Amino acid sequence: MQYIYLLLGFLMLGFAIVGIILPLLPTVPFLLLAAFFFAKSSQRLHTWLLNHKIFGTMIEDWNSRGAINKKAKYLSTLSVVLVIGVSLILALKPLILFIQIALLSLVMLFIWTRPEQ
Repeated sequence: MQYIYLLLGFLMLGFAIVGIILPLLPTVPFLLLAAFFFAKSSQRLHTWLLNHKIFGTMIEDWNSRGAINKKAKYLSTLSVVLVIGVSLILALKPLILFIQIALLSLVMLFIWTRPEQ
């Protein structure tokens, strides 16, 4: 079971890294899952993740206050704007654009209503 948790920890960490770039994929929930799975499989990796210069802060902010720092909020907003811009350039169908804008607006609402550091 330890190896399954280890594999899941790396998988969640990978999703978190991709989530830094893609606005539809949340970063912090995947980091929290990675921390959970690493705690079950490898104390060394769990400690590394909690002490990581970037990821550790995100996990601590979320665990202690449900907070997302301002830089992450701005980067998320920028990535959402870029995704919508690319979608407009590609001239996606209006229904797809509507769904995308509606979902990303909800994501932005969630992000910007979280407390900051």
